[in-house]
Amino acid sequence: MASGPMDLLQGTLDVLVLRALRLGPMHGYAVSRWIRERTDGVLEIEDAPLYKALHRLERAGHVAADWGFSENNRRARFYRLTTDGRRQLKDEEAAWRRYAGAVFKVLEPA
Repeated sequence: MASGPMDLLQGTLDVLVLRALRLGPMHGYAVSRWIRERTDGVLEIEDAPLYKALHRLERAGHVAADWGFSENNRRARFYRLTTDGRRQLKDEEAAWRRYAGAVFKVLEPA
């Protein structure tokens, strides 16, 4: 069985991004790095899907963005959760916990 990075399930990326931004404003690379580090390298987010998710979340009003400078003094957009984003994260976390709990019940021996 492969032990490298895994593909994300449909609908997973948004909740991961929202969860990362709960820590505070981050630019895209920092979001990707946090997810990779938090999952011990099991989940690696490629740039295109990450930025599509960030833009989708911004259009939905769940995140807002401002220009700033990264830790290596490069211009970058920093994303932060909005009030609606915090509410959305809470709802999505509850749904994922319910879903994961149901899947674990099926995987457990009878």
